[in-house]
Amino acid sequence: MGFKITKNTKTRFNDVDWNNLRFGVYFSDHIFISKYKDGKWDDGELVPYGGMTMEPGLCTLHYGQTIFEGLKAFRRTDGNGANLFRPDMNAKRLNRSASLVCIPNYDLPRLIDGMKELVKLDNKFIPKHKGQSLYLRPVVYGSGNFLGVTASAEYTLIVMTSPVASYYAAGLNPVKIMVSDDHVRAVKGGLGAAKTAANYAASLYAGMEAHRKGFSQVLWLDGVNRKDIDEVGAMNMMFVIDGELITPSLEKGTVLAGVTRDTVLTLAHEWGMKVSERDISIDEVVDAHANGKLSEAFGTGTAAVISPVGQLTYKGKDMIINDMKIGPISQKFYDTITGIQYGEAEDKHHWNQHITF
Repeated sequence: MGFKITKNTKTRFNDVDWNNLRFGVYFSDHIFISKYKDGKWDDGELVPYGGMTMEPGLCTLHYGQTIFEGLKAFRRTDGNGANLFRPDMNAKRLNRSASLVCIPNYDLPRLIDGMKELVKLDNKFIPKHKGQSLYLRPVVYGSGNFLGVTASAEYTLIVMTSPVASYYAAGLNPVKIMVSDDHVRAVKGGLGAAKTAANYAASLYAGMEAHRKGFSQVLWLDGVNRKDIDEVGAMNMMFVIDGELITPSLEKGTVLAGVTRDTVLTLAHEWGMKVSERDISIDEVVDAHANGKLSEAFGTGTAAVISPVGQLTYKGKDMIINDMKIGPISQKFYDTITGIQYGEAEDKHHWNQHITF
């Protein structure tokens, strides 16, 4: 699919501190943008990154009708272009989120082609070091100008990109997670399965509280009984208990269907691991830790890939996992997935979409 391209006359490349990338701090030269009006999406185009005008009555400001995604492009270690990892899954999930907040679906092939063209155009922003990547952030929001609780008649889709390092400052080192039983993020019948701004706004207060206490993230429990584990704000959770890989199921609609989650589960089945997608209560985790059966816990997500958890704190009691060291299963998942992403390992599932430039 061809797109109109308006190139930026002044690059932002030299504004990037390539020795201290961090996550989500710098942005590339262009964005992909498409608009919905009169019942249809336009063809989309690539334009320079920059400020955008906004009406005070922008409905998303008032009613939060917005969704987003996150995926990455990786510079291949053999120098042969870049790999965009599983963009089809992110595009499908974007449309699932859209349906839950009354946003019209976007043509999947066109979205994927737009993202690939954007990566190709701004390929110099793809970091050259392993562990770093070009993060893509598609976002769709209601762009109608009105007051009144109703869905917008107009929408804007944007894909922006950002050269990034590790999501957590600790990198692959195990993080400390606080289990919250005072606050909830999502409930059955709500928007827990959608990647929408409301979910993240709901997580901010407890997240700030956790940071003040020295924790990296909050582990959320179900919103009804405050017992069953849902997810961490930025990642799905997995536990290795007595050799079994356990992760909360998606059936209740309170857990995001993570792309990395699916990748890990696919690999685990191939490796012959015992795998369960089911309800798992915090009490089961506490008991497993007390009995010496909880060998590993880790988060999965696009931003961090695999994030080992070295400490869970629940009701003021600390559970130290694997002596605050990354476990062999977590390490194997990380090495395998990143190996595929950077083109160092066989991609037998055809998860990568190769981009040449």
